[in-house]
Amino acid sequence: MPEQITFPRLRELLDAGAQLVDVLPEREYLEEHLPGAINIPLKQLDAQNTASLDRARAVVVYCWDGL
Repeated sequence: MPEQITFPRLRELLDAGAQLVDVLPEREYLEEHLPGAINIPLKQLDAQNTASLDRARAVVVYCWDGL
Protein backbone atom coordinates (compact mmCIF):
# COMPACT_ATOMS: atom_id res chain seq x y z
CA MET A 1 0.00 0.00 0.00
CA PRO A 2 1.39 3.43 -0.88
CA GLU A 3 2.34 5.65 2.02
CA GLN A 4 0.35 8.86 2.47
CA ILE A 5 2.61 11.66 3.66
CA THR A 6 2.14 15.05 5.25
CA PHE A 7 3.60 18.27 3.89
CA PRO A 8 6.47 18.34 6.45
CA ARG A 9 7.43 14.78 5.42
CA LEU A 10 7.22 15.75 1.75
CA ARG A 11 9.55 18.68 2.42
CA GLU A 12 12.03 16.31 4.11
CA LEU A 13 11.92 13.90 1.18
CA LEU A 14 12.38 16.67 -1.40
CA ASP A 15 15.22 18.21 0.60
CA ALA A 16 16.87 14.78 0.57
CA GLY A 17 16.59 14.60 -3.23
CA ALA A 18 13.29 12.84 -3.85
CA GLN A 19 11.73 13.14 -7.29
CA LEU A 20 8.20 14.50 -7.51
CA VAL A 21 5.84 12.97 -10.10
CA ASP A 22 2.39 14.37 -10.86
CA VAL A 23 0.17 11.70 -12.45
CA LEU A 24 -2.67 13.95 -13.59
CA PRO A 25 -3.45 14.29 -17.30
CA GLU A 26 -1.12 16.77 -19.01
CA ARG A 27 -3.77 19.48 -19.35
CA GLU A 28 -4.48 19.47 -15.61
CA TYR A 29 -0.74 19.35 -14.84
CA LEU A 30 -0.21 22.44 -17.01
CA GLU A 31 -2.97 24.28 -15.14
CA GLU A 32 -1.37 23.73 -11.74
CA HIS A 33 1.31 21.51 -10.26
CA LEU A 34 3.79 21.55 -7.42
CA PRO A 35 7.11 23.27 -8.18
CA GLY A 36 9.70 20.85 -9.54
CA ALA A 37 7.18 18.14 -10.35
CA ILE A 38 7.41 16.22 -13.59
CA ASN A 39 4.32 14.92 -15.34
CA ILE A 40 3.76 11.27 -16.12
CA PRO A 41 0.00 10.82 -16.56
CA LEU A 42 -1.33 7.80 -14.68
CA LYS A 43 -2.55 6.11 -17.88
CA GLN A 44 1.01 6.38 -19.25
CA LEU A 45 2.79 5.23 -16.09
CA ASP A 46 4.90 2.33 -17.31
CA ALA A 47 8.53 1.22 -17.44
CA GLN A 48 9.26 3.19 -20.59
CA ASN A 49 7.87 6.49 -19.29
CA THR A 50 9.55 6.13 -15.91
CA ALA A 51 12.96 5.19 -17.33
CA SER A 52 14.21 8.76 -16.87
CA LEU A 53 13.67 8.60 -13.11
CA ASP A 54 16.79 8.08 -11.00
CA ARG A 55 16.33 4.68 -9.36
CA ALA A 56 18.75 5.65 -6.58
CA ARG A 57 16.44 8.45 -5.38
CA ALA A 58 13.04 8.27 -3.72
CA VAL A 59 10.00 9.00 -5.88
CA VAL A 60 6.91 10.78 -4.56
CA VAL A 61 3.84 10.34 -6.77
CA TYR A 62 0.82 12.56 -6.31
CA CYS A 63 -2.44 13.70 -7.88
CA TRP A 64 -5.15 16.12 -6.91
CA ASP A 65 -8.44 14.43 -6.21
CA GLY A 66 -10.50 17.51 -5.43
CA LEU A 67 -11.02 16.69 -1.74
